[in-house]
Amino acid sequence: MNLNTSFGAQELCRPLLAEIDRLAARSAPAGPIRLMEVCGTHTVAIFRHGIRSLLPPQVQLLSGPGCPVCVTPAGHIDLCVQAAKQDGVVVATFGDLLRVPGSHGSLADARARGEAQVEMVYSPMDALALARRRPELQVVFPAIGFETTAPAIAATVLAAQAAAVENFSIIPLAKTMPAVLVELLKDRDLNLSGLLCPGHVSAITGTAMYEALVQEYGLCCAVTGFEPADLLAGILSLLQQQATGQPQVANCYPRVVDEAGNPRARNLLERVFEPVDSEWRGLGSIPASGLGLRPAYRRFNAVHRLGLEARILREPPGCRCGQILKGRLQPPDCPLYGRVCTPLAPVGPCMVSSEGSCAAWYRYSGHTI
Repeated sequence: MNLNTSFGAQELCRPLLAEIDRLAARSAPAGPIRLMEVCGTHTVAIFRHGIRSLLPPQVQLLSGPGCPVCVTPAGHIDLCVQAAKQDGVVVATFGDLLRVPGSHGSLADARARGEAQVEMVYSPMDALALARRRPELQVVFPAIGFETTAPAIAATVLAAQAAAVENFSIIPLAKTMPAVLVELLKDRDLNLSGLLCPGHVSAITGTAMYEALVQEYGLCCAVTGFEPADLLAGILSLLQQQATGQPQVANCYPRVVDEAGNPRARNLLERVFEPVDSEWRGLGSIPASGLGLRPAYRRFNAVHRLGLEARILREPPGCRCGQILKGRLQPPDCPLYGRVCTPLAPVGPCMVSSEGSCAAWYRYSGHTI
């Protein structure tokens, strides 16, 4: 376990682990306790800190669809590649999207073949700055992410409008968290005991949005951070809720998250975006789970501006990313994992993204098969 920070200190973690062991032992006859962490950053933190190896065997951790790159379908990656291949267009994107494969390769592949103009940026505002420096180019930013990054994208669209920047646009592919969680819970075969709710997203949305999961599905929920004590406190809370039969939304990350979230960020989202149906890799189309530009800002939609066409595509043969994102399989269950699909030669997005469960498993678990 990484103990470099105060929330990784042994004096905090040991009593949490002891109580987790005690509660898990009490529930052993009832079968495994299946907990899902939704956030991709949680997945990486759990592996990096060795949390799985510290838990009793009754407690099973599953990785859900909380990696924005991983849940972006290949057809949406194709939109980005289509844009980058057009004359006078440059796609300015986050680095973790560069190598995600579409139906005919990735943005990085197209750039390496000399077929596309692609630049890596660290924020949507960097893409807007590029557009202002290069007025002869159409600069396109693939707007991929959840509620955590979407406010910054909204602010960039507003800045582009205020400055009358006509050569900047986005491919609106951002998604929101609540609808996909409901979709997961419709699958009774998952048999989830509890949900580790994403700390970053919850800092924007607040904790109130999970109340429906408790009321309608009786699911135990805990919002948690990313240090060892944060994660263990969240797991312990879920076990305590299950033991008492009183599911709730427990906030185990109060130094960052509160019930109301960030009203200013939410106002930005509501001003620029509206809910739209969105395609999720492995989960299909989920109603009102995406963020489309409102009519006042649709001139910044690169799909319309450049005439891009999206297609629904199948997963690459043998790839099980869709089932892994649903929590139905673990990465080593995929027949491609560690054989054909590796971080250096990824087949699916779960191996490409730094927050993907396959990449985390490969990096931190000795990539055993």
